[in-house]
Amino acid sequence: MPATSPEYWISKLNLLPHPEGGYYRRTYQGAEKISDRELSVQFNGQRLLYTSIYFLLRSQDISHFHRLKSDELWYYHAGSPLTIHVIHEDGTYEEVKLGSNLENNETLQYVVPKNSIFGSSVMNPDTFSLVGCMVAPGFDFQDFELFTQNELLAQYPEHHEVIKKIAYEQIPVEVTV
Repeated sequence: MPATSPEYWISKLNLLPHPEGGYYRRTYQGAEKISDRELSVQFNGQRLLYTSIYFLLRSQDISHFHRLKSDELWYYHAGSPLTIHVIHEDGTYEEVKLGSNLENNETLQYVVPKNSIFGSSVMNPDTFSLVGCMVAPGFDFQDFELFTQNELLAQYPEHHEVIKKIAYEQIPVEVTV
């Protein structure tokens, strides 16, 4: 398998299917923990101070709209550019191109603010995008929320086009978190 194929990276990095779409593997987590008493976010129990993953999307995959209670910092690594679709807490929509072509308004890293609804898609057909994501406070599936098209359209009808593209029509039964 050539290093230009998604199968190469999935195999070499031991990536697993992710409930939001794509493939991932946790690569690091901080040893320290934090509680919501020190933060403006509320969650049950403690969280790792931070976590980091590899995340790979193939062009036929979608990272479906979801929300985290923590900031998530994305880093571009390899493959095609990736579009991060963000509906901010105030309802505004932002499209961010994560990639290495700075002349094409791509950026090497981007922070998705906590409580934003976001997903991603690969910009070019027949390829993939490999990125890294660091979440602080650390990722926990208790703080992960997936959305259906109907849920989002009821709240953000002005973003109909991207919601139809990025949100699940209905969350599949096999998607468990």
